[in-house]
Amino acid sequence: MEENSLDLDLAASAANAKTILRLEGVNKWFHRGTLRNAHVLKDINLEVTRGEVLVVIGPSGSGKSTLLRCINFVAPPETGTVVFLERKWTKDNVPLNPIGRLSYERELNVLRTHIGMVFQHFNLFPHMTALQNVTLGLTRVLGVPGKQARERAMVELERLGLGAKAKSYPSQLSGGQKQRVAIARALAMKPQLMLFDEVTSALDPELIGGILEEMKKLALEGMTMIVVTHEMGFAREVGDRLMFMDEGAIVEEGPAREVIKSPRNERTQAFLRAIL
Repeated sequence: MEENSLDLDLAASAANAKTILRLEGVNKWFHRGTLRNAHVLKDINLEVTRGEVLVVIGPSGSGKSTLLRCINFVAPPETGTVVFLERKWTKDNVPLNPIGRLSYERELNVLRTHIGMVFQHFNLFPHMTALQNVTLGLTRVLGVPGKQARERAMVELERLGLGAKAKSYPSQLSGGQKQRVAIARALAMKPQLMLFDEVTSALDPELIGGILEEMKKLALEGMTMIVVTHEMGFAREVGDRLMFMDEGAIVEEGPAREVIKSPRNERTQAFLRAIL
């Protein structure tokens, strides 16, 4: 399948699909040489509907970040299927021949343009301005002409209150401003799904509220989001559903406020007591 054809197929599915994402029996191991060392995701079954905000919580090492990386195939699952906008992705899809592999990588690039991801540590290019960081994916991945890409990037930077910082380099920005640039970069690609991986954990406390406020605005605009966080106030106020993970498995899930107020599982209860 050609890249543009896949892009059109995903766009058509996005217009009609109620379910944005479905994971079926997803497993992931960390490897060292030929050995499987840690079973970090265990038979994950998950469904996310359009406009839903799913909050994922759990202790360090429970598989939360790995889950996000499996969804956009940065770290493909060993077994199981990721169904995004009605298209199935498995590790078995990867062709062995070079030509097939190249076509597959192109398809993955298209998939990732529809799944925005914001990381804990920003991942900005230090030698590029804020505007250049946001523009890069538009020109290199989507092939948007330079002038149009810059205009689109400025719209996102201004939406996040960074219009005046467009020509600033990451070293000239605060942590909160860097994270806003990272969010603008993801939103400029017009994704159907946004993944947030502990995006406030590297920020000073006084900067956290501003980033959470921007995420609340996205939720109000109807953006489908999966948010890994320990910010329970955000989870309670914005989350539609909350999922607690431990040792690579989904231990408990349900309406966010209900799970936070009255968790059923003992492990969930102990975790929430420790952080609330």
